[in-house]
Amino acid sequence: MISYRTGNDLDLDAAIELYVDSTLGERRPVADRSRMQRMLEHANLVVTAWDGARMVGISRSLTDFVYATYLSDLAVRKSYQRTGIGRELVRLTRDAAPRAMLILLAAPAAEKYYPHIGFEHHPQAWILRGGA
Repeated sequence: MISYRTGNDLDLDAAIELYVDSTLGERRPVADRSRMQRMLEHANLVVTAWDGARMVGISRSLTDFVYATYLSDLAVRKSYQRTGIGRELVRLTRDAAPRAMLILLAAPAAEKYYPHIGFEHHPQAWILRGGA
């Protein structure tokens, strides 16, 4: 039975392990513990999925709760993918800010997933990458 929790008070090692096991760790600074800790601490909407004491999914967002929610990370352990956990994490994230639009940048491997759960493609997005 999968349970869901909201909050960013998470064990850093467990979070990093989840990112690595979901493959999102390939595109996140998992070797930089300080940066990962700050990413978790400063996110103001974090929803996690749990199988008992094991974290199996995470939705990490930044939101103003009324206009825009940026879903910066959606990760589910590989062995738990295709079970509805990602969809439920997105639903719970959306429920926390129902009037806000939900915005994300898809990982290449997940590009086909998001239209499947109701997202529409927006071709006018732009990125200004951060410095080293």
